[in-house]
Order: sequence, then structure tokens, then C-alpha cells
Amino acid sequence: MKIEKLPSGSYRIRKMYKGQTYTVIFDYKPTQKEAMQAMAAELDKVKGDGKPAHMTFQAAASQYIESKRNVLSPSTIRGYVTIINQLPKNFMACNVHDITAMDVQKFINSISKKCSPKTVRNYHSFISAVLGAFHPNLKLDTTLPQKTKDEPYIPSDEDIRRILSHSRDTQYEIPIILACYGMRRSEICALSPGDIEGDVVHINKALVQDEKKEWVMKTTKTTASTRDVVIPMETADKIRRQGYVYHGSPGRITAFLHSAQDKLGMPRFSLHKLRHYFASKMSALNIPDADIMKMGGWETDHIMKSVYRHSTMDREEDAKRKAAEKLRNSIFI
Repeated sequence: MKIEKLPSGSYRIRKMYKGQTYTVIFDYKPTQKEAMQAMAAELDKVKGDGKPAHMTFQAAASQYIESKRNVLSPSTIRGYVTIINQLPKNFMACNVHDITAMDVQKFINSISKKCSPKTVRNYHSFISAVLGAFHPNLKLDTTLPQKTKDEPYIPSDEDIRRILSHSRDTQYEIPIILACYGMRRSEICALSPGDIEGDVVHINKALVQDEKKEWVMKTTKTTASTRDVVIPMETADKIRRQGYVYHGSPGRITAFLHSAQDKLGMPRFSLHKLRHYFASKMSALNIPDADIMKMGGWETDHIMKSVYRHSTMDREEDAKRKAAEKLRNSIFI
């Protein structure tokens, strides 16, 4: 029986029985005899609803990831594996059926001292999913750290002009222009000239890192991310002339951007912040939210507004002041 080592450090054996694949995960490398005995015990459960007498959280987490491998993106799987590798050994060694809500709360309390609220919530979300699959009778009511407001820096028009001038005629010019039109880095790096018709870019794939930190091609982040984006014709023509959109590691784009920002004496911001600029600019131009969502590939306006809300807030503040002024004129004049 083949024993496979997983990127998480666990070991897996699989067997096909009556058209169904059965999997057993170990947190150590089993002998052939142990593997055969474990699989035999697993197949015995087909006739009943028995639960394993002992399964560590690590084994349960690895099995949970394997069950989702074909439906989740490589980057999501990579995030899960990262969490497994960073969880404390004593927690990973616990029998998943013995873990209590208080155990989870204690762990959350411990990591809240050194991790951001967002990171803590990501850990808790994964732990909850694993326990929900293997310990369904456990009801969690975990107190999580309060969310912190993220006030991202949105580049100004002047910032954009200076960055584009600095990147002109380099391999980074086109990725930066495309990011200003609402494209994600993963989408930009997956593009080829064949994806462009006239001045329309057909976005239907993304380049992301998998759990082995290898770059792989996948479908777009969501169904809404598959979309068409209109770009300047001169940019589309330049792509066709040079025969590619971008060659190189995605990380080099960010490195170039930060180097340019340092040289130009402006605040550092990532390529993704150009999506902030795009949404903010579209909102300031009074483009309907539904159209901004389609152009940027957002699935809901809640997601879009929760991150790119600054220009909307400015307009609301302006509207409030105008309304207050009208009321003042009615009362005092």
C-alpha cells in the first residue's frame, strides 16, 4: 500500500472500494502493517457510523484539507497548510474529539497577544471548520479580538502620474497601467496577447502560488472576476507589438513599485492599492456601483464598499454639509 507524504508533514494512504475513495491520514509515517490495519478499520466503518477512537487535530486538519483540495484555490490550500505548520505542537497532538470550547478559547487568547485580529480570525475560522467536520457536537462560542479599521492609503492622481512616468518603457509599465484599470496582480501575470481583442481584455484566469510556493495557473478568484475590461488602445497595441504582457516573477512588480516610491519620495503602497485608486476614481466620477463591481470583478458591493469607501464617504460628507446649509438658510434667512 502506497504511503504518501503531504506538504503539511502528515502521511496519507488511500484505497478505492466500491467506487468510493477512502483516505486515512497519519501525523507520523506508518509502517506498511499499520497502514493496512488502519485502512481495514476505515473500511469496517462503511457498515456502521463508528468514529475513530483517536485522531489528532493535525491528522483531522490534513484530512479536511484533502477533502477540499479539488474545490478550493491553490492559494487557499497554501494558507491552510501555513496555519497547520504554525499551530502549537501540543494543540496539534490533541485528540480532535477531546478538544473543548475552552481549549479553543485559550488558544485564541494566547495568539491574540502576538497576532493581528485578522490573523487570529483566520486561525479560528480554520480550526472551527476542522472541528465542525470531525467534532460536530462541539459548539464554539469563542470571543475574538475586536476588528481593527483598515485605512489604506489610496494613491492620488499625482502619485499615479509620477509612478507611470518613472516606469515608462520598462517591463513594469504595462502591469501598473492594468492595475489602474482594476486588475489584480494574479490576473495581470496570467494574461497573454491572445486574451486581448482590440482594446478589450478578457480576464478568465489567474497566476497564484500553491502550497509548495510554486506558481500555477488557475481560474479567476470568483465567477464575478471573469470579466472584460476596456483599456487604452495604445496599451493594447504595445502588448501586441512586444508579444507579451509581463515576463518575470509577480513579486518583482511590487519590488519595482516600492523602489520607485522610495526614489520619488512618496508613501509606499502595493500594486493592489491601485485597485483602491480605480474604485475610488470610478466612484468620484459617479459611475454606478453596479458598473464598478463588474469592471473590478467584485462579487458584492459590500466587499467593494468595505474596502474602497473613501470617495463615497467624501461625497456623503459633502451632501450632509449642503443639506445642513439648506436647513440653515430656511431657518435663519
